[in-house]
Amino acid sequence: MTRCPVCDARAIAPTRRHLLDPSAGLRRFPLACLSCGLLLHRRSTARLRNALSVALDGPVFVPPAELGLDIYTLRIAATRFAALALPCGHRQYRALSAPHSPLQARARLVTLKTAPRLPVALGIMCRADRLDACVDQARRHLEWASEAIVLCDGAVRRDLREGRLRIAFRPMEGDFAGQRNALQGLGGSPWMLQLDDDETLSPEAASALPALAHAAEAAGVVSIGLARRNRVDGVLSDLFPDTQYRLNRRDVRYRGQVHERPDRPWQRSTIALHGAIEHVLDRERVVRRSQIYEGLSPGHGRLTETRELLTPYRP
Repeated sequence: MTRCPVCDARAIAPTRRHLLDPSAGLRRFPLACLSCGLLLHRRSTARLRNALSVALDGPVFVPPAELGLDIYTLRIAATRFAALALPCGHRQYRALSAPHSPLQARARLVTLKTAPRLPVALGIMCRADRLDACVDQARRHLEWASEAIVLCDGAVRRDLREGRLRIAFRPMEGDFAGQRNALQGLGGSPWMLQLDDDETLSPEAASALPALAHAAEAAGVVSIGLARRNRVDGVLSDLFPDTQYRLNRRDVRYRGQVHERPDRPWQRSTIALHGAIEHVLDRERVVRRSQIYEGLSPGHGRLTETRELLTPYRP
């Protein structure tokens, strides 16, 4: 199945959606991406991605003839090219509250580098044997993060502090959502990015998060998903983009003992495509992980993910 030229998901399917363009009338499309909402006439990833790049290369979005984007989808697509799409007019702002709107997107474009910013904390959940490595990673991210908190799975001990770096201890006891919620509560910043001890995000990609958080706050969004690249024994997995909603307002809470997700309406979420979380795994752990999760929460272990993780990436 062809991947979406915006979000890379294998989710293109027939649709009856259409867009109303005040200057061009009603535009109908036979296909849509079920992940980001992109509308298209044909499956041609490289060509359509180039058309989108041209449409987003300027101060104002120019709708390409080959593609259809409402403002919700355009907001996602712009981040792929390190830009923010700011709605033009009240109708466009209202369209964000009820995706996917039949209204053709109209927006101004601002680069992520020059956009206003909000303080974002970094939170890392880790095992005791990974504590030193996670603390080192946290220190490196203090160039962009307002604060960094490492929450170690273990017996409760007194917190350790080093400037804007904090190390806390709490037994996870198989409850991933509970541990994430505890980590959310330790931050003092309005937003927090959470990573696991086997995940990294490049400083370049992470430095854009404060601008994304500011834009999200202005639009009433409370949760932002980032793509995750799973590398099994060094090989990129076909389970991609494997979106992880890890950039959230501090008051958002997670639910689900395993494969936990933020508890919020999906309409108040968005996806950022400017970078991806790198997730390092080995084959043995992949095979074992789903079984462990299934044991912790029967019916929620996602046993079928094992095959996708062990399949090399296909464009």
